Amino acid sequence: MSPHWPRDPARRRIVVGAAGLAGAAGLAAFRASAAARGLALRTRAGLAFGTTVALTAAGPDATVVEAALTDGFAALRAVEQAASLFRPDSALARLNRDGVLTAPDPHLVALLRFALALAAETGGAFDPTVQSLWPVWAGAAARGTRPDDRAVEAALRQVGWHRVGLEPDRITLEPGTALTLNALIQGYAADRVMAALRARGIDDAFVDTGEFGAAGAHPDGTPWRLGLADPRDPAALAAVIAPFTGFAATSGDYNMSFSDDRADHHIFDPASGHSPRFFSSVTVTAPTGLLADGLSTACMVLGREGGMRLVGAHAGCAVRFTDKT
Repeated sequence: MSPHWPRDPARRRIVVGAAGLAGAAGLAAFRASAAARGLALRTRAGLAFGTTVALTAAGPDATVVEAALTDGFAALRAVEQAASLFRPDSALARLNRDGVLTAPDPHLVALLRFALALAAETGGAFDPTVQSLWPVWAGAAARGTRPDDRAVEAALRQVGWHRVGLEPDRITLEPGTALTLNALIQGYAADRVMAALRARGIDDAFVDTGEFGAAGAHPDGTPWRLGLADPRDPAALAAVIAPFTGFAATSGDYNMSFSDDRADHHIFDPASGHSPRFFSSVTVTAPTGLLADGLSTACMVLGREGGMRLVGAHAGCAVRFTDKT
């Protein structure tokens, strides 16, 4: 699972389209291609969820496109305010601090409802209560060691999705339990951003919230493509998803590692308190960002056979595994 950690922007996946990589030159080519089709293209970037985010949209009216991007960033901020561990004033941070939250934010409720359903579906392989493991591993790594078994076992006593109470107007945590929704929040944010853009009539868009969503077409009229960085060489592409529409999420051992060999990292197996060691990364494409994000993390824990069964049970989803070797 994904607790509070700083993402490494050098390890981000790479967006590609028919015009090539989306850098400064690529953006200029995007705009020229859009203008040739009578479209105004705009890209807006910022910081959210501890990483860089970027929203790209195209439409016939530049004013509408700009308004759509403003709405998209407002949607991002609303999700952050509900469930980001990078914000000490978020609803989730307050829930972890107090153990109870009344009249909870609807975004937090939606995220937690999905998290608990996925926990039940995976037999606990996905579990939003692994947050208590984070300080154990991060603290040991800061000292240049690994946590001893007693520390891990003590943290595991606070882990278990059944320790969460979710009612329409109240969320409760058993004493010592803390939640992380970082394994879902960026995919969910992509959903909310895309919904905000659609509400403004935007048909062609690409959103990067740390996970990815695409609708319509590239500014030159060809399908969007998504490049996936090699987990061991971020300057290289491991694969390209083409055409790319819908949503994609990647979970990997590289965003935050506690050991040089990446055997210990920020994704935890809730059964052992240690990191799963099957894969360096898992990418899932799905009809929603929330589903893609959750499935990719669950697959890291379940392994290839279990992960394939899980993804196969969800219509419109596909998975790519990258082994440690």
